[in-house]
Amino acid sequence: MKARDPIADLRRIAFLLERANEATYRVRAFRSAAKALAGLPATEVADRAGNGTLTELAGVGDVTARCVAESLAGEEPVYLRRLVATEGSDLDAEATALRAALRGDCHTHSDWSDGGSPIEEMALAAVELGHEYLVLTDHSPRLTVARGLTAARLRRQLDHVAQVNAALPEGFRILTGIEVDILADGSLDQDDELLARLDVVVGSVHSNLKDERSKMTRRMLTAVANPHLDILGHVTGRMVSSRPAGVTGPGDRGHRARTRAESDFDADAVFAACAEHDTAVEINSRPERQDPPKRLIRRALEAGCRFAINTDAHAPGQLDWQRFGCERAALCGVPADRVVNTWSAEQLVDWTHNHA
Repeated sequence: MKARDPIADLRRIAFLLERANEATYRVRAFRSAAKALAGLPATEVADRAGNGTLTELAGVGDVTARCVAESLAGEEPVYLRRLVATEGSDLDAEATALRAALRGDCHTHSDWSDGGSPIEEMALAAVELGHEYLVLTDHSPRLTVARGLTAARLRRQLDHVAQVNAALPEGFRILTGIEVDILADGSLDQDDELLARLDVVVGSVHSNLKDERSKMTRRMLTAVANPHLDILGHVTGRMVSSRPAGVTGPGDRGHRARTRAESDFDADAVFAACAEHDTAVEINSRPERQDPPKRLIRRALEAGCRFAINTDAHAPGQLDWQRFGCERAALCGVPADRVVNTWSAEQLVDWTHNHA
């Protein structure tokens, strides 16, 4: 039988584990093995598989070595076969149609902040999923636990994204962005000059989530009124489960949040402001967030808000979590024409640079 590509199989396993929200150590095992083998000649990988010395390589264990041996023998690795057999969940017709209408993802992270993979890996995974664009939104500087980007590091990232875009397949592009922290006074945690340069700005509250109602409401209203803010991220800050798996970057510990109640704020006032300033409300697809809750999605819809169905992905496999957000959006009756990432990249950027 013709040999398979063992590195591609290892990466596919890691992707499916991330998508299934499996534990970080499992994901890391397969990505580390793929990285170790990628630096070797194919002949050496084959020789080591044949003589049983793959596990002498740093980053390759018994399970990953067995997968490599099966790939080189022309067999789909048993581990991969089992994952494929049990992957995914069926969506109803409305959620399926909404997922098919999405053309990109407006909230993602890389290893420049607290994500687990390089920008290039995130982009290629998005290409494989059929996206036309991916908005890179690493964190801003005050979120030190997530290695937020200073102005200087963000400028370097913009240069790097331009280089990566030049090498990506035609018809796909990385859009520049940031998940900027909404500070205690409602200001945005990055230089205005830089925010004006970015394609998309997502703003989220990450600190003082238990502020009393009037204070949190003022904070959010101030942020929504800022002309640089395009999308209001994970609006309640809630965590409905304790372990967001698949985050393998330096900020991993910071993302192992316990369950957390919703922040208290005047949702009707905030959504009215979002509609007034044409700021989209994020439907965050992370399984441990499910934010906003469905009752607030319905209220935002009634207020006339736009939406962005985003993954908040910190690893390539998590980019396929949009189906979770689509499921919740469809249950609440959100139509595709109210979702900004059903637009082309050109339409999206035209909107971000001209709304407010």
